[in-house]
Amino acid sequence: MRDTSKRRHLTAMLVMMVLTMLLATPFTAFAAEEAAAEQPALYATFWALVPPIVAIALALITKEVYSSLFVGILVGGLFYSGFQFEGTITHIFEDGMISVLSDGWNVGILIFLVILGAMVALMNKAGGSAAFGRWAGARIKTRKGTQLATIALGCLIFIDDYFNCLTVGSVMRPVTDKQNVSRAKLSYLIDATAAPVCIIAPISSWAAAVTGFVEGEDGLSLFIRAIPYNFYALLTIVMMIALVLLDVDYGPMALHEKNAKNGDIYTTPGRPYANAENAHMVKGSGKVVDLVVPIVALIVCCVIGMIYTGGFFEGASFVEAFSGSDASVGLVLGSFFGFVITLVFYLVRRTMSFQECMSCLPEGFKAMVPAIMILTFAWTLKAMTDSLGAADYVAAAMEHAAGGLMSLLPGIIFLVGCGLAFATGTSWGTFGILIPIVVAVFAEGNQELMIISISACMAGAVCGDHCSPISDTTIMASAGGQCDHVNHVSTQLPYAMSVAAISFVTYLVAGFVQSPWISLPVGIALTLGFLLVMKQRQN
Repeated sequence: MRDTSKRRHLTAMLVMMVLTMLLATPFTAFAAEEAAAEQPALYATFWALVPPIVAIALALITKEVYSSLFVGILVGGLFYSGFQFEGTITHIFEDGMISVLSDGWNVGILIFLVILGAMVALMNKAGGSAAFGRWAGARIKTRKGTQLATIALGCLIFIDDYFNCLTVGSVMRPVTDKQNVSRAKLSYLIDATAAPVCIIAPISSWAAAVTGFVEGEDGLSLFIRAIPYNFYALLTIVMMIALVLLDVDYGPMALHEKNAKNGDIYTTPGRPYANAENAHMVKGSGKVVDLVVPIVALIVCCVIGMIYTGGFFEGASFVEAFSGSDASVGLVLGSFFGFVITLVFYLVRRTMSFQECMSCLPEGFKAMVPAIMILTFAWTLKAMTDSLGAADYVAAAMEHAAGGLMSLLPGIIFLVGCGLAFATGTSWGTFGILIPIVVAVFAEGNQELMIISISACMAGAVCGDHCSPISDTTIMASAGGQCDHVNHVSTQLPYAMSVAAISFVTYLVAGFVQSPWISLPVGIALTLGFLLVMKQRQN
């Protein structure tokens, strides 16, 4: 059976590659003639979105993410070079992989990942994670309570989505494992409290990114006014809490949760972090303080690191410092000092020897290898779509759509944002494309409709990012929950798509009534009604 499954996966991948090449054949001759031009022949056309579509489709069909991402990268390289062998190889590696791995922001995120992995290994080996699991298990004795605590912690850590994913995962994983909550469900709760919470928090790296894209307006003021209209983020939080309280699951998640209740928290053979977890077993009798002090030190140091990069110690206010912060550098600085404090703390308490602490460095790195590999491939795939002009194609389509019915525009913008973020795996890139267009369209028009449309940009970007297998936040959530990446994507997708459909209807309502106090209750009622129907079907 396993050999048959592998043959099916291989066949699916070959079919997708052949179909893509056949569809693009009519363009090959033209592309070859234009090889010397600055832009490829397929620049700013729908074909720019084909590479990520191929990668995502293959990942969902084959359940294998590395080769699927590489096939998408290969398709992008072929399109860019006009199907020339040398041009394809140089574009993939020189303009793609080497370029993204030499980008300062990306390198900072990878360093942050490695340091976080080392800290998790330290806390595990010192016994802090196990001690916290015992402490929390004595107080949180139900699956519902465990999941609600995970949601609460995720909402409290709103500074940055990367930091949220890895911190919440490392803190709550021992507790959810003890209560037999599936790794897929844990990863969903982590992911759904990462970007959706950051996008409605005025003091976060996401708020800083959004305000930076609003030219000619008070970006922070617009961001705050848009919060009640950020339906996808708000309804995702409602969805999570209702799922737990009503004890309802549907789609692939229902099987994962059923198996978890019977003791199998993974369901599938894909357990990429299981060996890494066993590699650094507990050294001795740890205490809760061995987890709490490192986590608090990490949070405090990361906040200080982010406001430092924003000029807080040079006279900027706290809010201004966050708005102008460099999240990548700030998280690296914060995590490094958090790691040093943790190391000194353990050595002073004689919890572990210096040699044992240092042995956690490679162990932490190994635990993060799957996330690092997927991130590298995802960034390279984004470089392929950028070089094919995906942003210009979507911008042109949006400007054309703006001439339609203005009241329907928030719903249209939401769908476009979903599609673009899903295909490219980036929320911030989607903000950068859509928000300036919306501001330009409504600069002299209806200000309230502009607020709704800006919020639709943000909500659509977060929704697409939440659904996309190539999103860095989705990858981080898999790492934080230590769940197979494809399992996380396939179980989360039905939930995210349900909220997306309800959000679209809510934006249509908001476009006409132009009031959050009418449209948001409509969205909440639709969400709760939908879950009650699913509850009835489950029974």
